[in-house]
Amino acid sequence: MIWTIIILIVGIVLFLCGGMLVKQDGKKPTTGGIIINKLIKLISIILIAGCVCRLYTPIYLTQTNPMFLQEMVSAMQEAQNAEKNKAVREYVRSNLGEMIADAPIWGPEDAKHTIFLWSDYSCPYCRRVHEELGRVVADRGDVRVVLKNFSIHGELSDAPAKAVIAAKLQSNEKAAELDRKLMEKEYYTQDDMKDRSKLGEKIQKNVMALAAEAGLDVEQLERDMNGPVVTRELRNVRDLAQRFEISGTPYLIIGERAFPGAIPYDQIIEALGK
Repeated sequence: MIWTIIILIVGIVLFLCGGMLVKQDGKKPTTGGIIINKLIKLISIILIAGCVCRLYTPIYLTQTNPMFLQEMVSAMQEAQNAEKNKAVREYVRSNLGEMIADAPIWGPEDAKHTIFLWSDYSCPYCRRVHEELGRVVADRGDVRVVLKNFSIHGELSDAPAKAVIAAKLQSNEKAAELDRKLMEKEYYTQDDMKDRSKLGEKIQKNVMALAAEAGLDVEQLERDMNGPVVTRELRNVRDLAQRFEISGTPYLIIGERAFPGAIPYDQIIEALGK
């Protein structure tokens, strides 16, 4: 748009003042000078007409077809999504092992289909998609969900994120069970929120209680939460979020395609294919 306006101004200036660029000897214009002057006028008219058409066409199309602007935006979004999915596809193919290495997993570890899930335990939309994914894993039998615990709400989700990653060091099944409990139960209350100075301590205590229910060694879990594996996995989660431009949760990569937001069961099944 800016360049179009600049070219339009240049065209107008050429039309009004272009004759001054032609050097004339004497009072009588030469044939060459006349031809050059006409060429300048022609070029300026072409520039002006082209710019006016470029500026006016979207307005005209929007007035005659109100859906034009929406269709244009949709086309641009589809192009951006295609480019993003290409980048995701190339990275996942080259780095699948590293992406999975320290992450908790639901379902068969050797499943045919892989879903990566960036989620936050204090995110209500994550709880919704968690339920949908649980149905998918149960119904299909050939799907695994790789949990990328993206702690974006600070102390509300730090302890749960670390605990589930650390739980994998004891048992992937127990890690999945702890993840399920954290998503289905409230591990902090509105009363807990009133005293922020003790909030982290209360959340830690509640998470450990749920870990014990899941059959985990709580003392070992607390040690592992501050260990190198958890630190490495959280860094991997953040690095991948930056690479894939993930700014919120939930966010899914199904196969080799990106899906931001809490998508429903049917859309997940469709994305998985056969």
